[in-house]
Amino acid sequence: MVIVKHIPNSITCLNLLSGCIGIVFCLKGRLDVAFVLMLAAAVFDFCDGLAARALGAYSDIGKELDSLADVVSFGVLPSIILFSLMEIFAGPRSLFSYLPFLLAAFSALRLAKFNLDERQHDSFLGLATPASAMICGSYGYLVQKYSSLALEHPVFHIVFILCLTAVLCALMVSEIPMFNMKFNKLSEEALAAMSEDEKKALVMKENLKKQKRIAFITIVVIIVATVSCLGLNWSLVFFLTFMAYIIMNLIFRLFPSTR
Repeated sequence: MVIVKHIPNSITCLNLLSGCIGIVFCLKGRLDVAFVLMLAAAVFDFCDGLAARALGAYSDIGKELDSLADVVSFGVLPSIILFSLMEIFAGPRSLFSYLPFLLAAFSALRLAKFNLDERQHDSFLGLATPASAMICGSYGYLVQKYSSLALEHPVFHIVFILCLTAVLCALMVSEIPMFNMKFNKLSEEALAAMSEDEKKALVMKENLKKQKRIAFITIVVIIVATVSCLGLNWSLVFFLTFMAYIIMNLIFRLFPSTR
């Protein structure tokens, strides 16, 4: 049916709409709602690819639409969240308040690079935009929920936001390998065309990926358990999870033997 081909793109549009509505709430000072809408956008971003694979409804338009939606939901929205925080801590007239918009530009560069880079099928090169966005969104949520504590140390938050912006921008366009959670399965034809040495190398590579994923999942479980036991805000799970993801990949980069 012709309508089936439009299902993935419709889901992608829901991602875009979530990002747009998130921006509106962000400008109204509701960073908590903006982060929830960012999470909704992430769910739609995952589901559109899932639907495309399940229905066999791949298209060039879908690929471009996905990137455009991601620029809004995971580029512009997190930039506005950090901009809103900077206005609170540094004042509306500070030029520093506008620096977080660099995230939007670097997110667009990251997505354009990803679309053209044929090396990023099995893993990422550089930080994926949703991961960057989740750190910014969860941080905004935390600051709003603990606003009284945050306003006691505004300088700390100003420095942290500026450093966070710089680090995330650099990571998104870097060449640092970062594992993903996708499980790719080679076809029997591809396996048959490989030599025994190539098959052994592939098995070792896949085992190493599996170990990284298990280690990451273990860390996430520990984070969830700790946050729950201490009665901390749930958004801290997302902040710590994606910070841990970055740290893990940097360790793998600095110590090649662990990769």
